[in-house]
Order: sequence, then structure tokens, then C-alpha cells
Amino acid sequence: MGISRVAVLKQIKSGKLPAENIQGRFLINRKDLPEVLQTEVSPQAKKDVKRAVNRTVKEYGETLRKLGRE
Repeated sequence: MGISRVAVLKQIKSGKLPAENIQGRFLINRKDLPEVLQTEVSPQAKKDVKRAVNRTVKEYGETLRKLGRE
């Protein structure tokens, strides 16, 4: 996953990383892996990005257009 074991455990305990504790071992469901590994963007994340892009274009549209010409 690219992070330490301690960091994984902290994310599990905080609820950011869905996992199941079975006999003292934390197991991550295979269906959750793409989102956990960030190889797939969740529908909510897509909405958040779209909202941020729209707000940026609304607020800085003219500046972005000028930057695009350079």
C-alpha cells in the first residue's frame, strides 16, 4: 500500500480504512481495495472534484483564459 504498518493500523482504527478484525488480524475486503489503493475514484470524490473545478472556473475564468494564451 506504500505506507507503514502502523499507519495502516491508525487508518483502520480511525475508520478511514474499512477492515474486519478476525482472530487478531485485520482483513481488508477485496472490493474495497481499488478505493483504498486509490486506483479508482469514488463517485463522491468525482462530485467533489467537479464542484471544485466549476467553482475555480467561475471565480478565475478570465485569469485561466489569459494563462491559456501564454
